[in-house]
Formats: sequence, C-alpha cells, structure tokens
Amino acid sequence: MRVVAIVIVVILAGCAKRADQIAASYVSPYQYENFTCAQLAEEAQRVGTRASMVAGVQDEKATKDAVATTVGIIVFWPALFFIGGNDQQTAELARLRGEMEAIEQVSVRKRCNIQFQRAQPQS
Repeated sequence: MRVVAIVIVVILAGCAKRADQIAASYVSPYQYENFTCAQLAEEAQRVGTRASMVAGVQDEKATKDAVATTVGIIVFWPALFFIGGNDQQTAELARLRGEMEAIEQVSVRKRCNIQFQRAQPQS
C-alpha cells in the first residue's frame, strides 16, 4: 500500500501545473530603462497578449495531465505515459510574467500611469 501511495505522489508531481500556479521568474528591469512610456505600454500589451496565450495552453495541458493521471490510476496504467509534466510552456510563462513585472517596475519609476491588471486567483 505504501508503494502505491509513493507512486501516486511521484506521478502527480510530474503533472503540468495550472497557469495560476506558475510564479514569475526574475527579469531585469534595466533592459526597459531606455523605453518611453508609450514603448512600455506597447511592450506590456505584447507581453500580456503572449502570456495569455501561453497560460491557456498551460491550463489545457494541466487538464489533460489530470485526466490521464486519473484514467491511469483508476483504469489503465499505460495512460500514465501520456502525462507531459512541466516543460517549455511553463518556463515561457514564468519568463513572460517576469518581463511584465520588470516593465511595471520601470513604468512606476518613470511615472507612466500605465494600468497593470493582475490576474485574480481562482478559488
């Protein structure tokens, strides 16, 4: 029984995270220091759009992994081979979130009055 519990924990650890569970990675704000407020706003729009797209793909992947895990544990263990885990989507989303934080820091420092919206945590 203990072996089964350990296997389940290892499998679940390999599942892709939902987008709201991925923290921003550090991105230096200095790369945006020479941007004007208009350029910062444009870059924030570009990064935000890409982050939304990647977050959607990440959530889809997390859902598929959860389904494969459930099917594998309950019905058909070879389904566990279809669990993708965390990969380049996770890394890209973390980087994009870090870029957004860096852009926001520079925007605040330059007093650009750009409104940044934070994603609301899901309950």
